[in-house]
Amino acid sequence: MSFKSLIVLVFSMLLVAPASAAGPALLDVDYRPLAGKTPVNLAQQHAGKVLLVVNTASKCGFTPQYEGLEALHQQYGAQGFAVLGFPSNDFRNQELGSEAQIQEFCTLTYGVKFPMYEKVHVLGAQATPLYQRLASATGTQPGWNFHKYLIGRDGRVVGNWASKVEPQDPALVAAIERELKAGAPAN
Repeated sequence: MSFKSLIVLVFSMLLVAPASAAGPALLDVDYRPLAGKTPVNLAQQHAGKVLLVVNTASKCGFTPQYEGLEALHQQYGAQGFAVLGFPSNDFRNQELGSEAQIQEFCTLTYGVKFPMYEKVHVLGAQATPLYQRLASATGTQPGWNFHKYLIGRDGRVVGNWASKVEPQDPALVAAIERELKAGAPAN
């Protein structure tokens, strides 16, 4: 093997490695549904699904993405896909409301039916275990509200997208569809 071929091989392995990092333990965490009292284990609650985990906020320029996220959830839900929303106040205090207020806003303003979970921290030492694991697996923590992490049916992170990437972005939709096909149960 030539030196050039070896460099290309090593570089391509480095590019692929973070996308498959973390494994099933990533989702082995408990969170309360938004405004709920009883925590659920994400690995059990969403076993075998392709998930799009998104940190959300009600007073952000990206807040209209709720509509697109709900559209994805509706379009692909029957195929084993779910959007999981985690409200966070980590970016310029854009999620000040109580969980009940957040739930009411999401439901009445954007018709959100996808699972929303308790308000969390997504940055630094205060980040919840899920967001610490997502950052570790990808090398990327959210830079703002509506950062998106795609998790395959096997519980591994397969990609992440910055806040400015709309839910209907062709690359994001293609990744969701690829994951749905890759791990689809045989009939």
